[in-house]
Amino acid sequence: MVLLILGGCSDNPPPVVPDSVPSPPAEEFSEAAPPPPPPIAPRVSPPVVPEDEFASRSLEELNRDSPLDPAYFSLDSSRLDASAQRVVEANAEVLRRYPNWIVTIEGHCDERGTPEYNLALGERRALATRQYLVELGLDPTRVRTVSYGKEFPFDPGHDDRAWAENRRAHFVITDR
Repeated sequence: MVLLILGGCSDNPPPVVPDSVPSPPAEEFSEAAPPPPPPIAPRVSPPVVPEDEFASRSLEELNRDSPLDPAYFSLDSSRLDASAQRVVEANAEVLRRYPNWIVTIEGHCDERGTPEYNLALGERRALATRQYLVELGLDPTRVRTVSYGKEFPFDPGHDDRAWAENRRAHFVITDR
């Protein structure tokens, strides 16, 4: 009996039980663990873009400081030469940048010729310019035409320089 009592007081320490139970391998789970939540994107403000120089201008201001240049014509001609084509191409680029703009192309002539002839020539100049814009891909509904013949000259002079300045297709922004 003494042996039994002494056996109960042995120096053997009790078994160590871990604080947490190890989880079984992942293969033993019947359901997959949910994916971790996506990282939270930092809040980024859009870059500050300077306001377009034409965005807040009135139609009057746009036409006074127009980015659209006139295309000039030779005497008695409605054909766009290479120089006039470059001008119309540059104007087409501007119009692509501002897709809401509606323009009217005014056909003008110098003071020589009858009023009827100049009105017809001005119309042909405006239409030729419009047609080239359409060929360059502009929506034809954005481009109107009108002929003023010799009625509204840029230059009121009566010489070759003034006449050359007045033979033109003038672009007017009429809506935006």
